[in-house]
Amino acid sequence: MKCLATYFEAGNCNGVSTSTASLQATASSPSAHAVCLLQPTVHEDARGQFLELYNPNTLAACVPNMPPLVQDNLVHSTQGVLRGMHLQCAPAAQGKLVHVLAGTIYDVVVDVRAGSPSFGQWQGFELCASQPRLLWVPPGFAHGYLVLSPQCTVLYKVSAPWSPAHERTLAWNDASVGIAWPLQGRTPLLSPKDQHAQALSAYQENPCVHS
Repeated sequence: MKCLATYFEAGNCNGVSTSTASLQATASSPSAHAVCLLQPTVHEDARGQFLELYNPNTLAACVPNMPPLVQDNLVHSTQGVLRGMHLQCAPAAQGKLVHVLAGTIYDVVVDVRAGSPSFGQWQGFELCASQPRLLWVPPGFAHGYLVLSPQCTVLYKVSAPWSPAHERTLAWNDASVGIAWPLQGRTPLLSPKDQHAQALSAYQENPCVHS
């Protein structure tokens, strides 16, 4: 396992793109407080391939002080489904380790840490089963994804169980955030909860505590 790139390092706002409001990767050392794109070691031969998705010891070398991951979530979706943008507040704040088992998604994180210099900025990643990657999304980030393939299966491990009392949902299409979803003119399929999510400006009036 190795860390390919980190984003939203504490206090680091370098590399802001004025066209998308997203951040470029930083070369700084990864930490549990930064978004990290991870590449597992793939062992391949004539029979197929084997890879290790979760090993606390190897992950610790890539993302020091990652909190324990206590629950696995498995999600099946069809093309055009958009899930997001979700987060949980303390004491149920969630970190997520995201991996695509089948298909392709456009995965997005938004920094919603109160006082962060990159508050409200976003970063997108195309994750697919054919090129194994894992994405570490720390507490303090809203997370969501759009399904690009006809079918998709996403597995993500979380550092806290789902807690409706601590859950927040931010609008996927908030103009002040400006996420460039690759919708190609289509309307995404949303849950009722995601259809009625709050704007970032409303969230700012009562932001989450994440630790």
